[in-house]
Amino acid sequence: MAEETLTVPNISCGHCVSAIEAELTEMDGITSVKADAATKTVTVQWDAPASIERIRATLTEINYPAQ
Repeated sequence: MAEETLTVPNISCGHCVSAIEAELTEMDGITSVKADAATKTVTVQWDAPASIERIRATLTEINYPAQ
């Protein structure tokens, strides 16, 4: 299992957190998602077929690009 914490500057409220967690949780291979508006971070755990590239692409698609 892989894990990474990404900085996502666009997170500003609970709605942002819910949207990110809902979208990433739907991806195949994602085992855990925790977004935090206070720290503007998203911690994701995954197994194949998910990948950090796909996670970053999904975040960009939903207007929460990771830095």
